[in-house]
Amino acid sequence: QVQLAESGGGLVQAGGSLRLSCAASGGTFSSYAMGWFRQAPGKEREFVAAISWSVANTYYKDSVKGRFTVSRDNAKNTVYLQMNSLKPEDTAVYYCAAGVVWIGIQSYEYGYWGQGTQVSVSS
Repeated sequence: QVQLAESGGGLVQAGGSLRLSCAASGGTFSSYAMGWFRQAPGKEREFVAAISWSVANTYYKDSVKGRFTVSRDNAKNTVYLQMNSLKPEDTAVYYCAAGVVWIGIQSYEYGYWGQGTQVSVSS
């Protein structure tokens, strides 16, 4: 059983940056693909970024390519999402997730989820 805890959210002006962290416990972190998803008010949860268990591969939602970077430190059991050039449309609750797949972009590929952290971007 994997437990995930996100941190690093907050309020930032458009153009600013935030770094989200997700600490994992209770499982073999290095064997899980890790994903970041987000859910804005009144909208469905959507994929943002993912990184394979091997660190070798990453995948991004088109609208965040070049602005967001996902990384992981298997020694610290932590995955990160560096978010630069933030836009108001990035406002959402951000969730990290762990899945027993090589890499995944669909919610159903992830069996473990954190509680989420709020990111708010003002214009």
